[in-house]
Amino acid sequence: MKLASLALSGFLLAHDVSSFAPSIGSTRAESSLNVFSTPGSLGTGEGWIDPSSPVNSKESLEKTLSETLKGSTFQKRISILGSTGSIGTQTLDIVDACPENFVVDALSAGNNAELMAEQVMKYSPKVASLSTPEAAEKLRTILKDRGCADMPDIVYGDEGILEAATVGSADTVVTGIVGAAGLLPTIEAIKLGKDIALANKETLISGGPVINPLVEKHGINMLPADSEHSAIFQCLQGVPPGGLRRVILTASGGAFRDLSKDELFRMCEEDSAAVQKKATTHPNWDMGAKITLDSATMMNKGLEVIEAHYLFGASYEDIDIVIHPQSIVHSMVETQDTSCIAQLGWADMRLPIVYSVSWPHRLKMPYKPLNLAEIGSLTFKAPDREKYPCIQLAYDAGNKGGTMTAVLNAANEAANEMFRADVGLGFLDIPKLIEGAMEAHKEDFKDKDVTLDDILSCDAWAREYVAEETKTVTKQALIL
Repeated sequence: MKLASLALSGFLLAHDVSSFAPSIGSTRAESSLNVFSTPGSLGTGEGWIDPSSPVNSKESLEKTLSETLKGSTFQKRISILGSTGSIGTQTLDIVDACPENFVVDALSAGNNAELMAEQVMKYSPKVASLSTPEAAEKLRTILKDRGCADMPDIVYGDEGILEAATVGSADTVVTGIVGAAGLLPTIEAIKLGKDIALANKETLISGGPVINPLVEKHGINMLPADSEHSAIFQCLQGVPPGGLRRVILTASGGAFRDLSKDELFRMCEEDSAAVQKKATTHPNWDMGAKITLDSATMMNKGLEVIEAHYLFGASYEDIDIVIHPQSIVHSMVETQDTSCIAQLGWADMRLPIVYSVSWPHRLKMPYKPLNLAEIGSLTFKAPDREKYPCIQLAYDAGNKGGTMTAVLNAANEAANEMFRADVGLGFLDIPKLIEGAMEAHKEDFKDKDVTLDDILSCDAWAREYVAEETKTVTKQALIL
């Protein structure tokens, strides 16, 4: 079924690909963040900022060397936000493999009281948090029935997540919560001087203007735990200040990588049910439903561009995307002498997670070694931005800066959720709704002195905007 065009904010977002041409100004707004002196490939230094991860500076090199010389007999106490999800359970696999290196002090999750109970019995955290009071009470009952000898402080809701993120004894917080819900707990953990193993993209995508200054103020380590940014982080180890020229993010291409633009658009018109099923199945990675759909739209890669800007300081003009279907090269950096440094490995999320919690050490892990001969060949190609309009929307939002990235992220989350809920939203409606929100936000856009309240307000507004516009979309679809 072909959906009617949407009238959003006084302009028409048609089905034709040309409707996805950039509508947001591409001139980089002045940022409250300090401009970093590295020139980048453009040779001007414009758009570069101080990175939130420990790279690209004399101080970060000294910190890395100091930590490295301490040896790999370290022990870290960790708090895991999202312990029953993909990131959380794989982090606990790492704890199992290296029990002498890690102690679990706090766990937070959604409503899976059964799995949380198993984790509490095994790891004996001081704090266990679930989303609702009902789930927390169920956890309490299960633990009592199982004779839990070391009962944790059982909490729930937003306050429970904050308690897990700020537990006094933990020195590293693994942020495995999906979406903007991870923003406030991350901020509070940073204020207490805790290192962040960052698996939550939205923390920097929405909150970069607030987070980066806090990282600098409190001197913590922002350590990427997702595959692409971990790869870049690993490639930058030992690269001297001013040595980075360009960041190259690799992308699997998602569920529709083997379809042409015309084939994908025709499929969207003729078989929306098949599109929905395919869009939520990833060809390479075992990920959550939200991230899998983001991969299909390639918004995940657009979001990663924004995250890379804040993590590594590169300007948006110096961050590129290349499709790499084998998902073996997880990302690359180009240095000033045009050398390209890449990080390779199997498509296993435990690899980036283990480096985020053990940096700068290299722990011996019981994983299958990479065998290039077994792979045979590695291929790369440029993404089609007409086929994947979400990529351009992310670059537009990033270049605009300020609160625009928070609107982009929240609008995407809302549209992503609506699509997966099967309320009648089409695959191509996702970028339309996001662009509509960005256009409408121009009236209230803020790029100076951005606060957490500004970000949260924009986040709530964008979600409401998408929810209301989705009603219009689905109503028009029913009429047709």
